Amino acid sequence: MRTSIIKRIIKAALVIQVVVLASSCKDYLNIDNYFDDEYNIDSVFTNARYMEAYMWGAAAMFPDESNTVRFGYTPGPMATDEGFNGLTGGGSNNVYYGMDYVTGNITPDFYGAGASGENYNLNQWGRYYKIIRKCNAILQNLDTPKDLTNMDRLRLEGYTRFIRAYAYYNILVDYGPAILLGDEVVNTNEPLEYYDRPRATYDETMDYTCEELEKAAHLLPKEGNMLNFGRPTKGAAFALIARLRLIHASPLFNGGPVAASYYGNWTRKTDGVHYVSQQYDESRWAVAAAAAKRVMNMGQYRLYTVQADDATAPLPAGVTSDPNFYNIYPNGAGGIDAFHSYSDIFTGEAVARINPEIIWGRSTAYINEYISKGSFPPSLGGWGRFCVTQKVVDAYLMDDGRTKEEATRDGYYSETGFTTEPRNFSGYPMNAGVYNMYANREMRFYASIGFNEAIWQALSSSTLNNHTAKYYYQDVDGRGGVTATSPNYPITGYVIKKFNHPMDAFNGTGARHMEKAYAIIRYAEILLSYAEALNNLTGSHTVQLGDQQHTISRNVDEIKNAFNLVRYRAGLPGLTDTQLASSSQVQAQIERERMVEFLWENRRYYDVRRWGIYEETEREPIRGMNPDGATRETYYRRVIPGTSSFLTRIVNKRSVWVPIPRAEMRRLPSVDQNPGYN
Repeated sequence: MRTSIIKRIIKAALVIQVVVLASSCKDYLNIDNYFDDEYNIDSVFTNARYMEAYMWGAAAMFPDESNTVRFGYTPGPMATDEGFNGLTGGGSNNVYYGMDYVTGNITPDFYGAGASGENYNLNQWGRYYKIIRKCNAILQNLDTPKDLTNMDRLRLEGYTRFIRAYAYYNILVDYGPAILLGDEVVNTNEPLEYYDRPRATYDETMDYTCEELEKAAHLLPKEGNMLNFGRPTKGAAFALIARLRLIHASPLFNGGPVAASYYGNWTRKTDGVHYVSQQYDESRWAVAAAAAKRVMNMGQYRLYTVQADDATAPLPAGVTSDPNFYNIYPNGAGGIDAFHSYSDIFTGEAVARINPEIIWGRSTAYINEYISKGSFPPSLGGWGRFCVTQKVVDAYLMDDGRTKEEATRDGYYSETGFTTEPRNFSGYPMNAGVYNMYANREMRFYASIGFNEAIWQALSSSTLNNHTAKYYYQDVDGRGGVTATSPNYPITGYVIKKFNHPMDAFNGTGARHMEKAYAIIRYAEILLSYAEALNNLTGSHTVQLGDQQHTISRNVDEIKNAFNLVRYRAGLPGLTDTQLASSSQVQAQIERERMVEFLWENRRYYDVRRWGIYEETEREPIRGMNPDGATRETYYRRVIPGTSSFLTRIVNKRSVWVPIPRAEMRRLPSVDQNPGYN
């Protein structure tokens, strides 16, 4: 059974059983017994151990952050142009809510079928307020336990403030403006009018959440350790602030034409105030840059790298776009194994608990149980249906840093013919006869994408291993494997392979899979966020962040250094001088880089919305190879798949946020619904 980040780590230390609050028949602010029948709310704060257990019980109520696809708590990859489900069925029994979301099936009355226990759906609004209610009760009673030392009191306050702020963070990114309760412990059994209160504005919610994370950061430990992986740290709080401040500065929420297009007519019914500011404020980019730089200056995080060895593919010759390309990392791309430096973060090869890139993460069984199995070939016991799109494949650069369009001119990239020699680099085997579209690509492509005739090693199995998956029409891993009980296959011709270790196997003698961790936020995101925030500045700004002032302006060297660290780690050249001279070109490179670097890490959904390009990206039809092709030649054609019930994707401005449940709206007449859901 999956548990929350923090519950998984400390559950052995808890002295009492904490159970999740059952659904209340009253309103979202109501409280029931949080302990089992042996304890009641009056007993919770009688001693320090009970109070701490109660606090971790609040943390235990958060969904598993990796749970973004099947029974997802958030729209996730399948609500974007990076993911697609090969399942040919659908309807009322669909449990891929991101697909429901983009086909217009999610409403204030329906959030996805099949939710029960730890199988979530998109209705998490009430869950987050129950967490907030618990946290407020703790903060109100911190002085009650007589055996709570001052040091432990501050420690519990830090964790509790973080947990509460994280609940507001989740409300903000998925539902928009929150109802801010502050430290109030809302009474129970009051008339309905008592509970009715309006939503705050977007800016008010953003500022409050970041302020609470600031307070938590000053009380949280700077570092975790092997035994408490998953507990929040000062770095986790600062990193979430950096993420939020970048969102706050972005076009959708920062005045200008995009904000006007989406929210120009959305005002609060109680006072007519705009929920989302209609006035552009460039200084927000400076705040975002300062927040990212603060994490960088902590000095405890860096990109994960693996030293090159004899199996490492050599860097491509003749690269002249970046004079530093061949220098030793971090000053260039030399001396490291780009494949392992990226892949090992996700496959379980790198120990997540000591990985300097993972600012905050969690151990989880969900990746193996669903994401890995969902992409594995059916002939090896997988489902073969968690697809990526042709658009994603086309976004990967060549290994020399050129786009496929640039490399077509001299034949380095081709969509005709097949490779003539097998390859093996970094332990990654590739057959001869692979379509030339997949040759000479950057290492993140091979680490992330399962394509036709790619090898699935499955080395823990002694009987089913080193399997070449074929997605042609007649093959068992393609359309040929579709049955009444298994109506799914890789409908785009590509699956997500990013989280699969070479040892992972689901069938055969000795089959097992590596334990996985999910990175909630990585240092690579901080670097790219810093570059993006600086790039959007046209002047100098002095801004306040926490108790410090920072003067920030666009700095080409700082942009280059931050961005290039990510590119060099991938084995690619950095930004050119021509690109750096143009803020629009740098922004385009950042958008491409984030799409590739964070593939299926639940960033794309939020990125395209904050950039104001959601409608543009979603209007492009899903494309892939031709799954009906009976031969190689007919398979390798770009087509729009025509056999999925999820093809009719609806582009609607309302899909920026999940709706608030209609039952809540009826109980709270001062609350405005998100735009487009009335």
